[in-house]
Amino acid sequence: MGITKGPLVRSLAPARHEGATKNIRNVSLLSAYDRCMSILKHETTQGSSVKVDALVLGVAQAESGPELLAAGHLQSKYAEQLQSALADLGMTGAHGTVTRIPSLGAVQANSIVLVGLGEIDEDAIDLEKLRQAAGSAARSLTGLGSVAFGLPIHSEEQLAAVAEGAAMGTYTFTEYKSGDEKVGPDTVVLLVSKAAAKGMDAQGVLSRAAIIAKHVMLARDLVNTPPNVLSPAEFADRAAAAAKGISGVKVEVWDESRLAKEGCGGILGVGQGSSRPPCLVKVSYSPRGANSHVAIVGKGITFDTGGISLKPAMSMVTMKCDMGGAAAVLGSVLAAAEAGVKTRVTGWLAIAENMPSHTAMRPSDVITIRGGKTVEVLNTDAEGRLVMADALALASEEQPDIVLDIATLTGAQMVAFGRRVAAVMGDLDVVNEVLAGAAATGESFWPMPLPEELAAELKSPVADLKNIGSPNGGGMLLAGVFLQNFVGETPWAHLDIAGPAFNEGKPYGYVTAGGTGMGVRTLLGVVEHRAKA
Repeated sequence: MGITKGPLVRSLAPARHEGATKNIRNVSLLSAYDRCMSILKHETTQGSSVKVDALVLGVAQAESGPELLAAGHLQSKYAEQLQSALADLGMTGAHGTVTRIPSLGAVQANSIVLVGLGEIDEDAIDLEKLRQAAGSAARSLTGLGSVAFGLPIHSEEQLAAVAEGAAMGTYTFTEYKSGDEKVGPDTVVLLVSKAAAKGMDAQGVLSRAAIIAKHVMLARDLVNTPPNVLSPAEFADRAAAAAKGISGVKVEVWDESRLAKEGCGGILGVGQGSSRPPCLVKVSYSPRGANSHVAIVGKGITFDTGGISLKPAMSMVTMKCDMGGAAAVLGSVLAAAEAGVKTRVTGWLAIAENMPSHTAMRPSDVITIRGGKTVEVLNTDAEGRLVMADALALASEEQPDIVLDIATLTGAQMVAFGRRVAAVMGDLDVVNEVLAGAAATGESFWPMPLPEELAAELKSPVADLKNIGSPNGGGMLLAGVFLQNFVGETPWAHLDIAGPAFNEGKPYGYVTAGGTGMGVRTLLGVVEHRAKA
């Protein structure tokens, strides 16, 4: 039989149903991240006079031993006593370590929290160390009403770092806990000296920090939501709800019929095995006076079984996180809009559930991507690149200045970089923009090549391309080479966040277990830089 070109649609459409999901409550968007707009405050008083549940102070790691950085927040006699007791308390100043002690009336706070900053230069403290330290302290203080941070803050950049870390560190996901789970702290007070506060737009800094934390938490909430609840349709509904009321933002949802009409065979093909149909969500932010247009594409596989090419059972356990790219896109576009960034941003969320069934896509199927390119599907577990191909083609048709895509795309990314560093590849100028955005916001990306010779591995005898190459390694790069086929001449970069998007280990810094919100801050950084260029 010949191959009929055009959109791939299902021939047998099972009844649409939610099954057991009917017994699970629909989680409100009014969850922890909404608190960020109100919990951050700042004061110019000394830490010793602030009435809070806990006062956070920094401890540096020096050659002579741990060094208390009280910055005038303690009376000199008590600061000397505490300095001499650091070693006995087991406080080394190692980065991220936290020790909590009773204040015994030495300050107005009920307790003092000592957090390690590691080896630092007080004249140029690494902003990410401040961010991580503030997050470590905030995570340790769940259940408290109010916390004051007396960490070194001498500039707006340092104030922003502490605010962001503290706010992100307050995150907890308790929607499916039946008991009264502790959250908080409810109020975070950042202490700034009067001298440092002069000429500082402290309220503006805190407002931006709250916006960042809010949308990182939105992405975390989406990733952490159980897959029986977060169907493609539910994801689309939540995107629309999150965008409601934000000036300049428009949300458009393409259902199966629209996807078929537009020739999006990748999204349709991946989603055809599920009883819950795929969709594409376009989130547009168009401010007046914008001088640049950034398009961002996100992989939104709400659950990935691997399809007919079924994953091993243990490899499925965390696959609710396979929509982390789309969550990051949503968070970054809405953050840009709420912050009033003067860059036009269009987010494309390619959403589907990859399930095995009698209607599922099979190995050896040929599908047609938006724009007409055909793909021989040799592995249905290499599905993310198929939904991304449609969205990349659509994004490129609008001729933006640059296209970025972000996805939990390959296990090879984790083999190369582990769980905390993401990869970026593509056109050098765009890659450098991403690296600059990451460096400014504290996220870790590393550049990777797209070797021309790998293109030959994706040639198919029956279609334009095949969706996997040979089993000779380089899987992360091959995925990037595949995606490159769908961006045309548009400057482009691909961000693979497979490892950093979901924390399977212990919390660290401002990163809790589960969804991390990886990519939101870097993407926002790129968009903000474009507005200033």
